[in-house]
Amino acid sequence: MGVVSTCLAIMSAHPAHTRTPAAEADRLARRLRHQVGQAIMDFGMIEDGDRVMVCLSGGKDSYTLLDMLLQLQAKAPVRFELIAVNLDQKQPDFPEHVLPEYLSARGVPFHIIEQDTYSTVTRVIPAGKTMCSLCSRLRRGALYSWAAANGITKIALGHHRDDILATFFLNMFFQAQLKAMPPKLRSDDGRHVVIRPLAYCCESDIAAYALNENFPIIPCNLCGSQDNLQRKAVQRMLAEWEQLQPGRSENIFRALAHVSPSQLADRMLFDFAALGAQSSVSSPWPVDAADETAATQA
Repeated sequence: MGVVSTCLAIMSAHPAHTRTPAAEADRLARRLRHQVGQAIMDFGMIEDGDRVMVCLSGGKDSYTLLDMLLQLQAKAPVRFELIAVNLDQKQPDFPEHVLPEYLSARGVPFHIIEQDTYSTVTRVIPAGKTMCSLCSRLRRGALYSWAAANGITKIALGHHRDDILATFFLNMFFQAQLKAMPPKLRSDDGRHVVIRPLAYCCESDIAAYALNENFPIIPCNLCGSQDNLQRKAVQRMLAEWEQLQPGRSENIFRALAHVSPSQLADRMLFDFAALGAQSSVSSPWPVDAADETAATQA
């Protein structure tokens, strides 16, 4: 059974309000650790001496990311620091005490950035319109600034495999571009390296793990309430595809790692203009030796 099929089986067998049995929970934890460790190794995400900022929103993905990195930190062949950072965007009724209490109880170094991006987004974006783009830019700016001022060498985000797939289709459908969220990237200004250690993990596994661990989830009332987002539509499309043909999403994700530029149409990636037939003294067609001798004597 493929990774995606396994994820769907877990979702079907264990509804969101029930915890996974102990033995299966242990297998789930080991699977997530393995996938995170593999992604870190495959893409060279963390090196000896790194100071890693884990962006913690209070959602299931970022809690799982922090938890996995803490577990791997204890066994990793390299030494690295983890600093959990949350951006308090001053959303109404945001429970400011939750993350500091959780992180203090776990002994995790942390910092809370306070910046009222909520007022800016709600003032600039008309009611009912998608807020994600502006909110994301403001959040990224605040986090990058703090990272630059505090000696951060890697910025870890909680995007998982299903986020990467959804972004791929959103860019293709609405931006006419074949691009997604890379597991590792350098920021446009070249000052930061962003990593996504959950790149190989499916969302259903993360949801099940977060439930088992009883993370104190903080819902996002800014964008989470916008049910008409195109991203949600793409996620529904992928879920329907997966129901019709299990394993399809897994194949699409694998395709992102097996790109053939000469089989596409991007002239910046492949020099089609210079492409021509190869000249050769010998014919590419099989020729019978007797026929070749007769042709020469003639």
